[in-house]
Amino acid sequence: MLRDLVLNNRSYRTFDESDPVTREMLLEWVDNARLVPSAVNAQPLKYRLVDTREGVEKVMPHTAWAGALKDITLPPEGKHPTAFVVICHDTTVRENPASSATDVGIAAMTLLLSATEAGYGGCMIGAFNRDRVGEVLRIPEKYVPVLLVALGKPDELVFLTEPKDKNNVIYYRDDHNLHFVPKRKLDDILID
Repeated sequence: MLRDLVLNNRSYRTFDESDPVTREMLLEWVDNARLVPSAVNAQPLKYRLVDTREGVEKVMPHTAWAGALKDITLPPEGKHPTAFVVICHDTTVRENPASSATDVGIAAMTLLLSATEAGYGGCMIGAFNRDRVGEVLRIPEKYVPVLLVALGKPDELVFLTEPKDKNNVIYYRDDHNLHFVPKRKLDDILID
């Protein structure tokens, strides 16, 4: 069951806007993230939910998607995510946002696996203008946005494949706009 969730949890960048993520879904998924381990159990993460079309469209201009695909704009117009979760570091809990990097990864993966289990998907976005997102969403300054998780109903196929060259694992799209993600073999990631 977990392996199926992991295999189906891809970085989706094209969404079906007619099947939105609801606030109730977001609350359930963030509640799952709330329960995961945290370094020294400090729990410095706070979450800003963006669950309206207006909110999503405020965030979109301040994001950069699929940096390895230079000749394509993602997500395409009319195929945007229907929600975002802005994972923020609370500087009143721990001063340095870098101290929560591991917590952020665990929380983001928990959000995405929760979405996958519900038939949705998403994409972690580290390439965004933190200041502008904080401004447009009126996030208080004590909360530093550290990662966006875009969420929605996937409207694309993403295939795992073996790398043609084990030193090149950059994702790509073919002539039919199908997305391929090369994954190293198990033997290539184990240290003898």
